[in-house]
Amino acid sequence: MSHPGSKQHPLLVAIVGSGPSGFYAAEALLKSDVNVTITMLERLPVPYGLVRSGVAPDHAKLKQVIQVYARIAESPEFNLLANVTVGEDISVEELSDTHHAVIFANGAESDRKLGIPGEDLIGSHTATEFVGWYNGHTDYRDRHFDLGCERAVIIGQGNVAADVARILAKSVDELKHTDIAEHALDALADSKVQEIVVVGRRGPAQVKFTPKELREFGNLEICQTTIDSEELQLNPASEIELADKSNSVQRKIVEQLARFSAISDSSKPRRCQFTFLKSPKELIGTERLEKVILERNQLVGEPLQQSARGTGETLELETGLLFRSIGYRGVPLPGLPFDDRKGVITNEDGRITENGQPISGLYVSGWIKRGPTGIIGTNRADSVATVKSLLDDLEMLDTGSEKSGADGVCKLLQSRSVRYVNFEEWKKIDQSEIDRGRPKNKPREKYTYIAEMLELLD
Repeated sequence: MSHPGSKQHPLLVAIVGSGPSGFYAAEALLKSDVNVTITMLERLPVPYGLVRSGVAPDHAKLKQVIQVYARIAESPEFNLLANVTVGEDISVEELSDTHHAVIFANGAESDRKLGIPGEDLIGSHTATEFVGWYNGHTDYRDRHFDLGCERAVIIGQGNVAADVARILAKSVDELKHTDIAEHALDALADSKVQEIVVVGRRGPAQVKFTPKELREFGNLEICQTTIDSEELQLNPASEIELADKSNSVQRKIVEQLARFSAISDSSKPRRCQFTFLKSPKELIGTERLEKVILERNQLVGEPLQQSARGTGETLELETGLLFRSIGYRGVPLPGLPFDDRKGVITNEDGRITENGQPISGLYVSGWIKRGPTGIIGTNRADSVATVKSLLDDLEMLDTGSEKSGADGVCKLLQSRSVRYVNFEEWKKIDQSEIDRGRPKNKPREKYTYIAEMLELLD
C-alpha cells in the first residue's frame, strides 16, 4: 500500500484537544500538499479550549480568533467529536489503530503548587479554578470563593494573575455586558473585597505582565492601583537588564509601574496593590485560611539570570482568600510517556519519544509539548513545526492495515454509549448561548452544565 496523503488514500490524523494548538495543527495539515482528513477530539462538549474558558470576559478582542477556528472546523475534511475523554472513552491505542497519526494538543490542565504548609486550607485556590468559574467552565461551575473577606491575595505576577486581580477589582457595571458567567456576576455583585494584593517573588524589572494588561489597571472605575515607590528601587543587575536593547517591553512595564506609584487618589472604594520581592512561606488557619506569611527576598545572580533568595525576614497578611498563579503544568495521559519534572509529554521536535526513541505516528503540540509559555498566537508556529515533523515522517507511518478514521471512532463510541457532540451540534449550543445573552446585552450567556448542553441537543 502506498503511503497516505493521496486523494484515494487520505492521511487520517486524530488531534486530541480543540484549543489553539489543536486548531493550528489542523490548519497546517489542511494547508499542506497532502490530502488529509482530521478527527478532532475534545473532552468538553464545547470547543476552543482556553480561548473560550481562559481568556478574561473583558478581553473580547482576544476571542475573535474563534472565527478563524470555526472556518477551519467548517472544512469538509474536518470532524469534531466533543464530549469525549481520551484515556477513558477511547484509548490512545484505539486512536492509533483508526488513524495514521495522532497529535496530542490537550494543553496543561493542572497548576503548579506552592509547596508550603497550609496550601490546601479552605480559602486557598488555584487561579485556574477562579478563571474557569467566572468563564463558565463546566469543571468549576460549583466552586465557591469567599468574597466576603476584605482582602484577597494573589501569588504570581503574570497575565493570569492580572486577570484574576482585574475581575476582583471591577464593578458589576464594568462586567455585566461581557460574556462572564451569570453565577459569577451575581457572586461578584455581593463581593466585600476591598483590597487586592498581587505578590511577586522577584522585582519590578522581572514581572511577566504584558504592558497592555498592566495599563488596564489605570482605568478601573472603582479601584485604585497603588505601588510603594520604595519597591521600585532596582538593584544594579536589574538596571543593567532594563538598559539592554532587547528589553524594551520590560522598560515600558517599569515605567507604567512608576506611574502607579505616583498616584495618590484614595477616593475609590477598592485598592489593588502590587508588591515585589516576596514569597509565601506558610498559610495559616484553623479550619480555613486566616493569614499568609510572606518572606522578603533579595535578587542574586547575573543580569537576565537573577533568582529570588529568601532573607529570613517575614511579614504576615490577614486574608481569607488566596489564589496561586505561578504557572500551569500538564497531566499524564494513559498510554503515553510523561516527563513529570517538566509537566510535558516527552518529545523531540514534536515527535513523542520513549527512552529517547520516537514512537511511530504519535506527536504533540502546544503547552503539553513545550510547557505553558507564550500567548495564543505562539501556538501557531509550534503546531506548524509539529506538523512538519509529521509530514516528514509520511513514508514511515503505519500503512499495513486499513484505517477507519472518524467513522471507526464513532462506532467505538456508540458501542460504549458515549454521547459525542459534532460541530453542527456545537453550533446549536453556540447559537442558543448567543440568544440567551441578547436580552441582557451580553455577547452570550454560557451553559455551565454539560447536562444542560446535551438536553438542548436531545
